[in-house]
Amino acid sequence: MDGETFRVVVEDEKQTELERLGSQQLLVALTDADLTRERVLEVAAASEHAARETFRKWADDEESKTAQEAFATVAEQEDAHLRRVTNELDEEWESDDEPGPMHSYLRGRTETVERIAGGMVGRPLVSHQTHNQLIGFFINEADEATADIFRDLKAETNETLEAGLDLLEEVCATEDDWETAQMVAGYTIQLAYDDYADALQGLGFDPRSVC
Repeated sequence: MDGETFRVVVEDEKQTELERLGSQQLLVALTDADLTRERVLEVAAASEHAARETFRKWADDEESKTAQEAFATVAEQEDAHLRRVTNELDEEWESDDEPGPMHSYLRGRTETVERIAGGMVGRPLVSHQTHNQLIGFFINEADEATADIFRDLKAETNETLEAGLDLLEEVCATEDDWETAQMVAGYTIQLAYDDYADALQGLGFDPRSVC
């Protein structure tokens, strides 16, 4: 298998979950139906913070030099993303240090293949859906400047995805490695979806009927 084939396989396997995460109700779920500019930005900041801390942890204890350098690069990128988002907030933002189910799972990964597959493939595929909704939200708010920020973040996160696919080609030496990578990437997406679905159900929505 190669990186692009791997991406297609994961996206096909999790097509339903990714499509539902791309629903307009995603921000409703993430903000607990508080669709104000400040709350949406706070949710975005929390996501960037969680990613930064995950990749910082990995960069500190990763044994593979190539992967360690990649994780450090992503950590720096996520730190820049966090600053760009918090700069848009009216008040100083502080994290509650709650990583959420997806990042809790990712931080428990110790194998290089699992970290790359989950953090640099599964997570960016989820982030793609989130960024689309953030861009749409600020377009609807007639705030093109902030929409442009999230367009940039989306583009840079896509670069992380491409780098992750390239890295998997380097580190996956056997079919078992690719199978492990597929399992972890898919489970990462599943956790993000389950968290979203639980939040929607708590608000009285059925995620299966939301398009």
